[in-house]
Amino acid sequence: MKETYINLFTDFGFKKAFGEEASKEHLISFLNTLLPAKHQIQDLQFSPTEAQGASALDRKAIFDLTCVSPSGETFIVELQKAKQNFFKDRSVFYATFPIQQQAQRGEWDFKLSAVYTIGILDFVFDDEERRHRQDVVHCVQLKDQHHQVFYDKLTFIYLTLPNFTKTAEQLETLQDKWFFLFRHLHELDEIPPRLRERVFLSLFEKASIARFEPEERQAYESSLKYYRDLKNVIETAREEGREEGHKAGHEEGQQQANRETARRLLTLGLMADEQIATATGLSLADIQRLREAATKAQ
Repeated sequence: MKETYINLFTDFGFKKAFGEEASKEHLISFLNTLLPAKHQIQDLQFSPTEAQGASALDRKAIFDLTCVSPSGETFIVELQKAKQNFFKDRSVFYATFPIQQQAQRGEWDFKLSAVYTIGILDFVFDDEERRHRQDVVHCVQLKDQHHQVFYDKLTFIYLTLPNFTKTAEQLETLQDKWFFLFRHLHELDEIPPRLRERVFLSLFEKASIARFEPEERQAYESSLKYYRDLKNVIETAREEGREEGHKAGHEEGQQQANRETARRLLTLGLMADEQIATATGLSLADIQRLREAATKAQ
């Protein structure tokens, strides 16, 4: 492989850098650049990444990372590699699981610990594109009609990293440095001077592909291929959809793009039907019809 360090937007790379006990300090350092002073983290305990619904009929939620601080705050940390329809709905849905899991049997006063959902996005929101905004950090809470925070224990923090454009020489804050690494770690051949701090030296050591065992290297290569294929398929299909939209109207063009994306993902064989439905905004029945049509065409 040409790269010296892993791509943090791959599932393997993200878990390697942030999701192991030996790399817990990286996650704590990163999260603390996003959290208010009252919820700064000293330690974390990783939780199962799959949350069950209240009944067998309820849908499961699968997160990239979930962790809990000693004082009870829960943190959901997710990578999002490409745009999805109903992304915000999905994010809110996932946040309900750690809230419900705090319920106690018997007498209970309903006091809850804070829940944070952190979305690390490799794209920008559509409404952000329309407004020509360049924000990297989007902090979302429940507010009243006077724009005052109504409830401060449920917070969504979205990072639209394509908007982060600082170079290695322009990095000033700890947050800058983490954002830079998410965008550029896999492009580096050596450690920039401004990143020669203990926590980053530890990260570079964990992220060095040359240090991987053969099984790890193979797992990373598979994860990287999946990331590249997914990005390429979705971006190509959306571009085709935009072209169709100019011809047939925006809504129909977008639907055509979604169907084309689904066809390409089915061809790759990398995702289950439910995942393709989530990624494209199509119904599961639509995905199954496309799969049947593709099978007949073979």
